[in-house]
Amino acid sequence: MSKSVEYDSVVIGSGPNGLAAGIRLAQAGQSVLIVESHRLPGGGARTAELTLPGFHHDVCSAIHPMGVASPYFQSLPLAEYGLEWIHPEVPLAHPFDDGSAAVMHRSVEETAAQFDEATAAAYRLAFGYPSRHFDQLLEDIFAPPGIPKHPIIGAQFGLRALPAALDAARLWFSDERARGLLAGNAAHSVLPLDRILATNAIGVLLMLAGHAHGWPVAKGGSANIVKALVAHFESLGGKLQTGWKVESINELPKANAYLFDTPPSALSRIAGERLPSLYRAKLEKFRHGPGIFKIDYALDAPVPWTADACRKAGTVHVGGTIDEIVVSERDAWEGIHTEKPFLLTAQQSLCDPTRAPEGKHTFWAYCHVPPGSTIDMTERMESQIERFAPGFRDVVLDRHTMNCADYERYNPNLIGGDIVGGVADWRQLITRPVVSLKPHLTPAEDIFLCSSSTPPGGGVHGMCGFRAAEEALKNI
Repeated sequence: MSKSVEYDSVVIGSGPNGLAAGIRLAQAGQSVLIVESHRLPGGGARTAELTLPGFHHDVCSAIHPMGVASPYFQSLPLAEYGLEWIHPEVPLAHPFDDGSAAVMHRSVEETAAQFDEATAAAYRLAFGYPSRHFDQLLEDIFAPPGIPKHPIIGAQFGLRALPAALDAARLWFSDERARGLLAGNAAHSVLPLDRILATNAIGVLLMLAGHAHGWPVAKGGSANIVKALVAHFESLGGKLQTGWKVESINELPKANAYLFDTPPSALSRIAGERLPSLYRAKLEKFRHGPGIFKIDYALDAPVPWTADACRKAGTVHVGGTIDEIVVSERDAWEGIHTEKPFLLTAQQSLCDPTRAPEGKHTFWAYCHVPPGSTIDMTERMESQIERFAPGFRDVVLDRHTMNCADYERYNPNLIGGDIVGGVADWRQLITRPVVSLKPHLTPAEDIFLCSSSTPPGGGVHGMCGFRAAEEALKNI
């Protein structure tokens, strides 16, 4: 380290990517400071008593298929710092009006067996081979641009990822339950389901992760992922300072490198005078998509789902048929607050009793809404839940709601309530945040972007931070 600097590197933002970047730099022997505007670290991975005492709710992220699968997180001794993954009996269920549910089991065979013969064969073909080689596939997906190490596996995934989720579901499956299952996973993309490439890529990737590693929760709450990352970071000599809202890069300690776990617009604002105007203009054109409206519930009893599988599932996708999900996701993009929203819900307390007092439960649910929305979606969401779980309102003890504006105030990275770090359509997947073979670098040789607005994108996996740190280590 140069005598003229206080730290080798400073990381702005302590979400999972910022922490992953800090850890990788500290592993290389660097002195590292992470600064965070919130009083607590974690970004989108925090846990709080939002309703009643003793009910621990995940404020943003809740279910972690990519967290347990993350190559970098797997390489860290996070279990030594208290991180424990808990798997529900059923990873995912998707109920229908006739009282049945499509179920994604850990086993591809068991999942396929619930469908008609033709759909079962198509499901095994779509998910069997790539799920058996998922770690190799993820290694290439999470790697910098270059020649893939596993081209055959990558090509197999590419063929599945290319079509729009709507087209793939209708082409692959004749069983409406299988179509709904794929559509619900593709809706995690926060895109209209008729968009090519990105929607099916994200849906298939999440399902492959479920078959390969499951869809677990972090015991005690998502905040415990962050606690383990922070503890490991500090064991390597790193320093974390919370409650510091950075307005200008000039207020930061002198360092050889600055890594921003922020949206591109925040990088432009904070480090503006250090960046060329053309590059700043490109950052400020980065697109953010729909936001979310979320409700956390304290329950007197488990959700009374009609379908038995839903009573065992960590995650339940609530939205009915593929056609209904298509309408819901398209409405959010067209600025419409849909009447029958598709809901992503989580029942962490079913497998993790630490989340609620004995005999009680937590429940987590959100839907996609137009960006910046302040409309209360509670009635529409609860009508959807009651549709598949009659009597749900009778077990509600308390509820806590957050709209898009609430989320952006809570975490400035969530612009307009966007929780995935920016639109993930095909254009912005290859221009994240600008067109570049090294998207984590900026024109300033000591400034890097490490947020989910860079590859490989949203999710609690830390790989954006890891890749940015690798680039910083090469450049410093």
